[in-house]
Amino acid sequence: MSVQAFLYLIAVILLALAALPIRTRGVSLALLGAAFALLAYAWPAITG
Repeated sequence: MSVQAFLYLIAVILLALAALPIRTRGVSLALLGAAFALLAYAWPAITG
């Protein structure tokens, strides 16, 4: 599994958890998932 696929997998898991009624203190799972998705999308340009 490539690093990009692993980052996308983490993003999907975090976004799915954000949809559940789980209380988290101080951290937004949706924003963290979006950040991982953006990192995965930009990974080829970062490591290019």
